Amino acid sequence: MRSLFDAARACLDEAEPARKVALTHAAATAFRAGELGIPDDAPPPAPITAPGRPETPRLVHPRDVPQRGMGTVEGRAAFLHAIAHIEFNAVNLAWDAVYRFRGMPVGYYADWVGVADDEARHFAMLSARMAELGAAYGDHAAHNGLWEMAEKTADDCRVRMALVPRVLEARGLDVTPGMIARLRGNGDAVSAEILEVILREEVAHVAAGTRWYHWCCAREGLAPGPEFIRLVREVARSSVRGPFNRPARAAAGFDDDEMRLLEAME
Repeated sequence: MRSLFDAARACLDEAEPARKVALTHAAATAFRAGELGIPDDAPPPAPITAPGRPETPRLVHPRDVPQRGMGTVEGRAAFLHAIAHIEFNAVNLAWDAVYRFRGMPVGYYADWVGVADDEARHFAMLSARMAELGAAYGDHAAHNGLWEMAEKTADDCRVRMALVPRVLEARGLDVTPGMIARLRGNGDAVSAEILEVILREEVAHVAAGTRWYHWCCAREGLAPGPEFIRLVREVARSSVRGPFNRPARAAAGFDDDEMRLLEAME
């Protein structure tokens, strides 16, 4: 039987976006069909490196990513490009969570394979919409902040679950409703509907991060709330800013104490 870890690594290494999407869907289907095993004697994961990605978009510092308004077709295409880049990175982040962290329950791997499958579909939806607007992934510069956090958290599943899903990806829960409103206000209901699908499904993705962060804390005898705030303060303070989408965050597993302390950091 093929190894899930080998399949995850193949998806991570693939550079061409359409092939990465196809490989991801195929691997997720195979895993759900019981065709990918989770071997106890698999070799340890290789040290984290840059995942497979195309030559473009060119990666720049976040402050150097151009900001475009949504009042023109070109501006909306550039905006969707930024979201597509996040989704492309999210495919890699989900597969790295599968590949890198060994000895987890089967449910952990099922969750993150499912997330990878969803993120690949999100990327494909955004790519198709950009094509309708005369644009393509790679047309604009982008930044590498999501993967940089993956590199910082590569040695500890607990820290990865805390800081990637529950900080960086949870940021999408806060800002996406405003993006949807702006798209609708500029007459782009088609793009807004895509973001509405993504927002609904990202709640479940952040909830998966919460679930496995709590599992890791229980394994290590740590109180999840105080440990999360400690990690945010020490590693990801600059990534936390409101206003927060409290209903979405509550659905994703944030409790009132966490939210109160996050709001106090602003």
